Amino acid sequence: MRRRGTAAFLMAAILLFPVSAPSAVGEWEDDGWLKNLIGPERLENGDEFGCHGFEGVSTVEENWVIEACKDYLTGLSDSSRWGSDPVSFGIQGPKVDQSTSDSLLESGFTIVGDMVTDAPDELSVVNRNGGSIEKNSADLELLGSAEEDSLVSIWWRARIDDLKLREDKEAMSWLEEQDVWLTTWGEWHFHQDSSLQIEAYMEGESILVSLDSSDAQWTVPGSVHVEFDSTVLGVAYDSGEAFPEISEDDRKLREGWRTTDSGAIITISPGTSVSMTLNQENATFSLSPLVTFNDLHHAVTVVGHHTTNLFQWSSDFQESVLTFTWLIERPSEEPINWALPVIALGVLAAVPIAIRKIVEMDNTDSISKESHSVEAGD
Repeated sequence: MRRRGTAAFLMAAILLFPVSAPSAVGEWEDDGWLKNLIGPERLENGDEFGCHGFEGVSTVEENWVIEACKDYLTGLSDSSRWGSDPVSFGIQGPKVDQSTSDSLLESGFTIVGDMVTDAPDELSVVNRNGGSIEKNSADLELLGSAEEDSLVSIWWRARIDDLKLREDKEAMSWLEEQDVWLTTWGEWHFHQDSSLQIEAYMEGESILVSLDSSDAQWTVPGSVHVEFDSTVLGVAYDSGEAFPEISEDDRKLREGWRTTDSGAIITISPGTSVSMTLNQENATFSLSPLVTFNDLHHAVTVVGHHTTNLFQWSSDFQESVLTFTWLIERPSEEPINWALPVIALGVLAAVPIAIRKIVEMDNTDSISKESHSVEAGD
């Protein structure tokens, strides 16, 4: 019996050893969804890709991840339809120290969020003010009380460790029906800058509206309200081509114009000039920069935090018109136990030997018992 116990222990040890063997230390993976089908689809939808660093690494303690995250993202995708390089960075914690700020600015990041309360003046801060679209966490009253000309930034994360979070479909449906500008952190920021740079002057029966090219990171259009007491006969580019029209229902930023009760709204891209022809000469007008596209009440973006897998983070929103600011985080590599293949080969070789040993032990025990039986019979 002692021999059988020893053999059983040997077999158990052989089978359990691969399970208990230590794992090798992992490094970093790439999210192929950024480069392939989903990334281009999200850009076409108007989404933005920003950065959130490297999984498991504190950005404020390890500033090297700022430039590394930028290199990782730009190697897989453009950041927006308006520019290739990322401009937004998600910072955990309330404070951005000077060292982290310098690293962000050197890498081209000008926008930080989303719970930051203390940051150098050179950075533009976007704070979370729209709650979450996680199921049973969305606050429709909060989302419905947004101030005019404000940006509502809503939290979203698909996974926390092994826990899968679900979106609040009621909150999403409600958001999709609101007359709000669907935008992103970067688009919101640069639209305001562009709007302030638009100029206009009267020439005969036309108002010439222009926005000079700039050295901004993204070429985002700006919007103005031109007020006058006349009728618009047409709007055209310098080339003579008709300038596109927009409607009151348009909620995503694009070039175009539409009439209002007191004049017209015009949204133009940097480096563009348009001529708005009126039905009378030397009409007077006034020009007012607009904070929101199409003079909508306020703007909304959903911010995907710690986006390590774009498929998982965006799969519930493929049919949604909402726009997202995805804060991309390079995922850590799943630990690989390089000893397992070697151990597996060892197990394959050891198991037959162990079985043969057990059989030999059983045969020896059987012969011994038979011998004792014969002696007892004598």
